[in-house]
Amino acid sequence: AAVLTLTRKRGAATYAQTLQNIPETEVTTLENGLRVASEESRQPTCTVGVWIGAGSRYENAKNNGAGFFVEHLAFKGTKNRPGSAFEKEVESLGAHLNGYTSREQTAFYIKALSKDMPKVVELLADIVQNCALEDSQIEKERGVILQELKEMDSNLMNVTFDYLHATAFQGTPLAHTVEGTTENIKRLTRADLASYVDTHFKAPRMVLAAAGGISHKELVDAAKQHFSGVPVKYKEDAVPILPHCRFTGSEIRARDDGLPLAHIALAVEGPGWADPDNVVLNVANAIIGCYDRTFGGGKNQSSRLATLAVEHNLCHSFQTFNTSYSDTGLFGFHFVSDPLSIDDMMFCAQGEWMRLCTSTTESEVTRAKNYLRNAMVAQLDGTTRVCENIASHLLNYGRRIPLEEWDARISAVDSRMVRDVCSKYIYDKCPAIAAVGPIEQLLDYNRLRSAMYWIRL
Repeated sequence: AAVLTLTRKRGAATYAQTLQNIPETEVTTLENGLRVASEESRQPTCTVGVWIGAGSRYENAKNNGAGFFVEHLAFKGTKNRPGSAFEKEVESLGAHLNGYTSREQTAFYIKALSKDMPKVVELLADIVQNCALEDSQIEKERGVILQELKEMDSNLMNVTFDYLHATAFQGTPLAHTVEGTTENIKRLTRADLASYVDTHFKAPRMVLAAAGGISHKELVDAAKQHFSGVPVKYKEDAVPILPHCRFTGSEIRARDDGLPLAHIALAVEGPGWADPDNVVLNVANAIIGCYDRTFGGGKNQSSRLATLAVEHNLCHSFQTFNTSYSDTGLFGFHFVSDPLSIDDMMFCAQGEWMRLCTSTTESEVTRAKNYLRNAMVAQLDGTTRVCENIASHLLNYGRRIPLEEWDARISAVDSRMVRDVCSKYIYDKCPAIAAVGPIEQLLDYNRLRSAMYWIRL
């Protein structure tokens, strides 16, 4: 009985107490510009990773895919640790290592026991500074990546979002896919990959982040020991400048009547990471919500669009998104539907957008804010999510924004703010549209553009 009572008490922390009890994020900048950030908690494990401000946005048409290629090779051995030796050393720690590349970031991170943190930092430093890029491994991974590209083509949701970027940011680096083209992957050489690393893997663009049962002082000491050799300056002829990416209202249609379902994405230009309008737009997205046929609740859902989807069998699923980059973004929705339901689903979805701009209610905003608070606290679930949150904040905002500050920003949103901000980004704006599959029923672009405003008498 005493144990059960203790368990209940431990699980009874209020939302406010949860925000106040979050450990402080400590940040130290080394002499070469590398930022070291950590959040200490009483856990037996930790996640340590290196996040780099480099991705496909910094590539050009000739080397698009180089960052993704380098990520594949990162864990295949270093100059100090050949492939087999590197793998054995990681396995001896019982560690889990992973990485990813996006349009603006590259990450390598390892989850291990807290006591092994110094060794993890040593391994990450070796990966970043001494990636072997052996010709044999390059050829082996070339085949792996080409196979991955074939598999990605079967994921129509990813294909649709790549098309959306291609049309929204056409003629700019954000139009590139993260993985690169098949032609590029076939012809990229070791010199191309080494040039990419030399150009972008610089200390001022890196964050060494950690979360879990670790000491910040010990983390900084390990970073000074192993990351001091990361270069600070760029070559004079290779200074990476963030390319400007303009938004274009346009469309890409890839019609294939042999597919069973249509994938449609529609977006307007959204704000960059640091813009305060992002919080309001996230509340707006929470009002529209998301839906999948596997969800329970039927038509008794808080989202009006979900209720319409159930009552009239409009789609199999839909989701909203607010994808941010340094200076721009994509704010929109994506849905999957039967070929004969496209027009009705698009009509209802655009109608919800217009309603956000003109008649959002306080009760909807209150519900949406509670949803966002729940999603925000979920970021505390596990050292890996916390570690990624720390690093991405430092890269995108220049500091770790406390959850209390996020909560205050969310609390400040009201229905009038939602209407004003949505009108600013959505009302009478030219959208970007990407459509894949049996999309014969998708209306002409001009008809869809005319649904971005209401003629009100």
